[in-house]
Parts: sequence; C-alpha cells; structure tokens
Amino acid sequence: MTTPDAPAGHSAATGQQFTLQRGSAHAIVTSLAAGLRQYERDGVALVESYPEGQVAPGAAGITLAPFANRVDGGLWHLEGEPQQLDITEVPLNNAIHGLLRNTGYHVLEQGEARVLLEAVIHPQHGYPFLMRHQVRYELDTEGHLRVAQTLINDSAARAPFVLGAHPYFTLGDVAPEDLRIQLNGASALQADERMIPTATVPVDGRFDLRAGKPVPDSLMDTAFTDLLMHDGEGQHTLSAPDGRSVSLWHDDSVSYVHVYITDTFPGRSLAVAMEPMTGPANAFNSGDGLRWLESGASFTMNWGIQATL
Repeated sequence: MTTPDAPAGHSAATGQQFTLQRGSAHAIVTSLAAGLRQYERDGVALVESYPEGQVAPGAAGITLAPFANRVDGGLWHLEGEPQQLDITEVPLNNAIHGLLRNTGYHVLEQGEARVLLEAVIHPQHGYPFLMRHQVRYELDTEGHLRVAQTLINDSAARAPFVLGAHPYFTLGDVAPEDLRIQLNGASALQADERMIPTATVPVDGRFDLRAGKPVPDSLMDTAFTDLLMHDGEGQHTLSAPDGRSVSLWHDDSVSYVHVYITDTFPGRSLAVAMEPMTGPANAFNSGDGLRWLESGASFTMNWGIQATL
C-alpha cells in the first residue's frame, strides 16, 4: 500500500511511496530511484530519513545502476570507441551514481511486507545498451530488511555494469558522535582530488576500521575491498554504547563497500553511509570489479539491513 502523506492529486518529490510493514518493522520505499526513505524496527530508526517533499539529500537510500559512484570525466571506451556519459557531478567533472537517479520505477509486485520495482535503462550517449533494473525490498519474519537488485540485459550485445546502493545508517536517538563504525575490509582505495581511485592499499591508521573506531574519528569518503566473509556473507556495523547495533550485510556479489561519513547531511551533525557495490568508482575505466552481462542474461546483488536492539 502507498503512504497517504501527499495531498490528493499530487505526487511526492520522490514519486509514489510504498509502505512495508511486518510486526514492529516499518519501511518506506520511493518509486524515484527505487530508494529507501525510511526503515525502523521497534520504533528505532535504522536509516537516515527525509521528508517526502524533498529529493533524497546526499543520495540517501537510492539504488545505483548501471554504474555506482563515479566515472572519470564521464568518459570510457567500448571496443576502442569513446563513450561520453552526461556530467552529473559538475564540480568534479564526473558522471556519478548511475543513470536512474532521476527515474521513477514502476511496480511489478506488491504485498504488505514487500515490493518489487523496475525501471528501464534506454540506450543513450555514453551507454548504448537496453537494460532493466529490478529492485525487491522485503521485510523478513524477524523484521530485517532484505534487498535484491537485479540487472537484465535486453540488448543484443554484452554490456558492462556495476550495481550499488547508498543507504545511510543510524540508531534512533543515539547521537552520531557516540556511535562506532566497524568495517570488515582489509584494503582501501586511495583517490585523487576528484575522487577517482588511484591505488588499492592495505588499511592502516584511521582507515583500519576492522576493530571499530568512533565515528567522529573516521570522517571519510573511501571505498574498502578484500572484505571479510563468513559463509558467503559480509557484515559491517554501527554500534552504540548500550550494545545496540545496526548492520549492513551482503552476499559475495558485493566486493566493495564505500564508507561516506559526512558533516553535511541536513539536520545531522554527522551521517554515515555504508554503500554495497559490486565494483568501485571508475570501474568502467580501471576494470576493477567490472562485470559484463551477456545478452538475455541477468545478475543479482543481495544486501540488507539488520539490527540488534
């Protein structure tokens, strides 16, 4: 069912709103960018939210396809031919966060605790492929949120891609300054002044988050890889002094997690994004983490949010 927040005859800035409910778990998904606008359990907010009349600040909760993060200058090459994407990060002269950020998805399936959305990526300058991106949100029996992002290639040729998502995590009324972040990545990507990766190095100092660090000591915009996995799953956690925690989990399709800790999120002293990605920024040029999808084939990235409250 959709939320009734918008006045009759009007759409929210983020399009249609889909409410998911299961027990004490509650989530709101937007048709714009198949985004996660709200998720809470037992009355505790687990992601940073924003009013439905606003576009997602800092890309909060949006899904990313057919590339995540950035493409250097929006330029890459396909079989030797230059492909120029639109520049959507003007200050740094990059293409950023895929091709569906401003696209409304339509509903394929809907239930009380789940919704399946789909949008089409049409052939265009910089990406001459016809693709479909499907995003399924579901609250499981314990109220944990599970997300499956599937890319389908309807083109006659194989196509390169990276999938990702951009959730910001929180723990109810716990001050961000009191949270600790623990990220199970053994390597970090160094980047230049335009946020384009230049090298992958072992983590050290403030970039070694494997044992956890206070959020205020970790202001960063950095991708991590060589992720620690247990039984095919990775987990990365924000925790509070009282023992409560919220975690990003993902399957082994996710090879990178980008951590963005910022003091520019509206209304918050600090905000923490942990972004699951199948490849890093500029994968279309570096080839790192880049996957190719054959004609008629599909690929799914699974991730989710779970909490101990």
